[in-house]
Amino acid sequence: MVTSNSPPFFPMKTTLLSLLLLGLLCGITRAEPFLEKQDLFTVGENPAFKIYHIPGIVVTAKGTALAWCEARRDGSDWDDIKILLRRSTDEGKTWSAPKGIVDVPGPKQKNAFALKLNHTDPSTVTYNNPVLIADRDGTVHMLFCLEYERAFYQRSDDDGLTWSAPTEITATFGAFKKDYDWKVLATGPNHGIQLRNGRLIVPVWLSTGTGGNAHRPSVTATIFSDDGGKTWQAGEIAVPNTEEWINPNETVAVELQDGRVMLNVRSESKAHRRLVVTSPDGSTAWSTPRFDEALLEPICMAGLVRYDHGGKSLLLFSNPHNLEGGREGEPEPGKSRARKNLSIKLSRDEGQTWPVNKLLEDGPGAYSDLAVTHSGMILCFYGRGTKLGFAGSSLRLARFNLDWLLTP
Repeated sequence: MVTSNSPPFFPMKTTLLSLLLLGLLCGITRAEPFLEKQDLFTVGENPAFKIYHIPGIVVTAKGTALAWCEARRDGSDWDDIKILLRRSTDEGKTWSAPKGIVDVPGPKQKNAFALKLNHTDPSTVTYNNPVLIADRDGTVHMLFCLEYERAFYQRSDDDGLTWSAPTEITATFGAFKKDYDWKVLATGPNHGIQLRNGRLIVPVWLSTGTGGNAHRPSVTATIFSDDGGKTWQAGEIAVPNTEEWINPNETVAVELQDGRVMLNVRSESKAHRRLVVTSPDGSTAWSTPRFDEALLEPICMAGLVRYDHGGKSLLLFSNPHNLEGGREGEPEPGKSRARKNLSIKLSRDEGQTWPVNKLLEDGPGAYSDLAVTHSGMILCFYGRGTKLGFAGSSLRLARFNLDWLLTP
């Protein structure tokens, strides 16, 4: 008989089970922090291209990782540009050779606003701002632009091995003319999203083409499809160009747990913080833009993705976490903000706060995009280099687990 002063007795199996459960609760079986990096596109490996820029990445319904970029002959936004894609069927460990995936047949004309810029070669063909969306039904949707003037849609039903003929959807953007008389348009870049109700959302930016690089002034909006990419519609202007919100442009989107769509927007505003707006449907009734004090804005494209794995639903964000210094050779160090210190942030409350901020790449780091594999591995595809600049000397893929991000 066991008295109140006697130690309790448990069978051996019960004791082992209790210890195992205790170990799980205490995190004994927690995975080891993991981080691995490899360059997918490197300047010099192909003499036809001097710059690789505008990286994007998605993971398809079948688990294939697709990484793409702009391959530029000389470097400028109005350069001779090809869109290249690499595929991985082992969660980013190994990759296929780069392959061109965009070709619009027929005559092509340079954007008239580009021809007003110095040193624009009228014979070049600029494919720009590729955006991919991984549909839950296995389709991969793709949008891209030609000469920042025409927009196209194509799709893949075999995880990016082959693509349909491009269909022009420039007419979709005509609906914006009543609110903003654009002459230059761009999709994304980075990846677009599919909402739980099936709607496809692609952030876009529009410009009158009269300012710097024919990309300014600018506003941000979205286009969407409710029929699996067959047709596209224009939403409302999400972030206008004002004295407070200066030249909003390259934008990423995520669906929040309550069904709203949140846009995270690059701008040239004096607050030097990312702009955030929300909409109940991803196209209309946008909230008043607000600056997120936790997200620095060095005037650079960023990455945003939901991590929904292992019972956790988190938001991950990537960009150069820096406000100090300009690009190499600039007389005013604070003017442009150096693109360096690429970092990953984590939010547990749908982007209200970002308590985790971890450096991924020390030194120069540029545009980035994020994806999550089916096993929960996080992929960050980004520009990096040895000296400050707008793009970098390579596009690098970092593979890491959540334990790496959460380890101080």
